[in-house]
Amino acid sequence: MQYKASTPDEYIEAIPEERRAAMSTLRKVIKDNLPKGFSEVISYGMIGYVVSHSLYPGGYHCDPKLPLPFMNIASQKNFIAVYHSGIYADKDLMDWFVEEYPKYVKTKLDMGKSCIRFKKIDQIPMELIGELASKMTPQQWIDLYENNLKKK
Repeated sequence: MQYKASTPDEYIEAIPEERRAAMSTLRKVIKDNLPKGFSEVISYGMIGYVVSHSLYPGGYHCDPKLPLPFMNIASQKNFIAVYHSGIYADKDLMDWFVEEYPKYVKTKLDMGKSCIRFKKIDQIPMELIGELASKMTPQQWIDLYENNLKKK
């Protein structure tokens, strides 16, 4: 689902009330743990964390007018989602996350290529998401992004 919001604060206000506390906490955990250099924006109708054009002038290859996306959080119809491009691009990071997840949550991991879905908002492993957010600097993401892009 996309919400009509031009700022992350407006996004939080637009989502269903029963999800605001969880999304606000998730947002704070990510902001507190992301390495310096990422910017918080509205990206693809979600709260996004990106590498701005000032750090990576080329922008996103699919649309160079957009900054390089890294992480997003969203309130979808049936779940809260965390999208993390680093998990998709780095097998070691993916393996680490999959191995750590059961230490925090007893339910099965519901995950796509870069999307982690939480149907039970009271079971979002905030500490684990914070650690995930901390594991890659903007420069490491740029290097990984360019390396994977050049392989294609």
